[in-house]
Amino acid sequence: MESTTLTGLLKRTASEFPERRAISSSGKFDLTHAQLDELVDHAASHLVAAGIGPGDVVALTFPNTVEFVIMFLAVIRCRATAAPLNSAYTAEEFAFYLSDSESKLLLTPQQGNQSAQAAASKLNIPNVAATLPSPNSKITLSTALDPESVSKITNDPNDVALFLHTSGTTSRPKGVPLTQSNLAVSVKNIMSVYKLTETDSTVIVLPLFHVHGLMAGLLSSLCAGASVVLPAAGRFSASTFWADMNGYGATWYTAVPTIHQIILDRHLTKPERSYPKLRFIRSCSASLAPRILEQLEESFGAPVLEAYAMTEASHLMASNPLPEDGPHKPGSVGKPVGQEMVILDENGVVQKEGASGEVCIRGYNVTRGYKNNPEANKQAFQFSWFHTGDIGYLDSDGYLHMVGRIKELINRGGEKISPIEVDAVLLSHPGIAQAVAFGVPDDKYGEEINCAVIPREGTKLTEGDVIEFCQKNLASFKVPKKIFLTDTVPKTASGKIQRRIVAEHFLVQISTAMVPKFGA
Repeated sequence: MESTTLTGLLKRTASEFPERRAISSSGKFDLTHAQLDELVDHAASHLVAAGIGPGDVVALTFPNTVEFVIMFLAVIRCRATAAPLNSAYTAEEFAFYLSDSESKLLLTPQQGNQSAQAAASKLNIPNVAATLPSPNSKITLSTALDPESVSKITNDPNDVALFLHTSGTTSRPKGVPLTQSNLAVSVKNIMSVYKLTETDSTVIVLPLFHVHGLMAGLLSSLCAGASVVLPAAGRFSASTFWADMNGYGATWYTAVPTIHQIILDRHLTKPERSYPKLRFIRSCSASLAPRILEQLEESFGAPVLEAYAMTEASHLMASNPLPEDGPHKPGSVGKPVGQEMVILDENGVVQKEGASGEVCIRGYNVTRGYKNNPEANKQAFQFSWFHTGDIGYLDSDGYLHMVGRIKELINRGGEKISPIEVDAVLLSHPGIAQAVAFGVPDDKYGEEINCAVIPREGTKLTEGDVIEFCQKNLASFKVPKKIFLTDTVPKTASGKIQRRIVAEHFLVQISTAMVPKFGA
């Protein structure tokens, strides 16, 4: 179990580095690896007493707090499946995710989450709040039961430990089950390529309901015996980031390009007196402009390693190496890490170096398939490879270069958003006859959401009306930045709507420089 399950790796770390710092709640308290292990087992014993067992799905919606980490690992410890959810979802969105995951229990912080609890109540899913009063106490649950020992529970590599949704180009997001083995393999890949050890420390700047922050930031650090810092705000804060990095001796951090840009902008306007000596800076989840990469390296004196990842691969697929292991190439996401990777054409033929095609992978980190979605599985698993839906090519050194996306997903600062989901919300407005959402280039987020909207005849509708409606019915990161009110949208000869064509039609009216490239 030790090396083939995530739980086993964490148990081994607690045994090897019991007194080393594991987690710091910034400005409050620290937990060692031994303390974390004890807290997780205690919390798991309460979940078992509450009837949670192998295969049960437990949803969690928390800020980035110690309580989340403990309860997430406790769910996995009792052989159940953890399903972290974005706290910013609306009640309708929570209802979909809770229902689709078939969650048996909802875990929230002590202050609760009104939207999540309302959705759970409608679905008759019990809600339990969790809090850790002090580092020397145990986790306290709002439903107190006599704990049942988990000492005899053995975690299996095939246990589904994590369930996440990845937005697709179809109308419903796809559920991605990841096993203990998937997670263990991915964590070891991440630890290996970045040479993470017990001497490393990082500040978590990404939400832990996303695979990037969860796998690359949190779990890989914990399994290496390293330490993580959770910001006091429960999320990224530019004003406290460097204070935390300096105060806790950080050696690296990972983020999406949007956060890198914010960190860089703050450095240029309000530089710190001193910066920690970093081994490397990691960027993933969206393309990082070479200019930004160079500015980061110049400003903070550390190599910036761009990587390529996705939920279905338990995060990491490729990365630029550390300087001692090879060059890192601006504009490339690096070499495959711990898995096979090929570029295939539409007939499944492997492409030569320099030739573009679909990026395909296979390895023990890859999901075995989407939940209850045979059509998506049929499309994703062809020719004995998993198809990412991304277009790229491998150069003569084996480095992967991304060209574009086959899928129509909008990638806003690492947040993958289905345009069809946005369409559906817009079309629920009584005054909207037709709506088409599409991605447009954006300096800050990589892409932003714009929409073309055709009002119903006789309806007086403004751009502000539409945006206000979206704000009430969509999570904030899914709200369109601009609405084009129109009486028609371009169609193909067969009468079909293609988002790329719609985007080009409306954006060319503003600036030809903003017309998205292929795949946007």
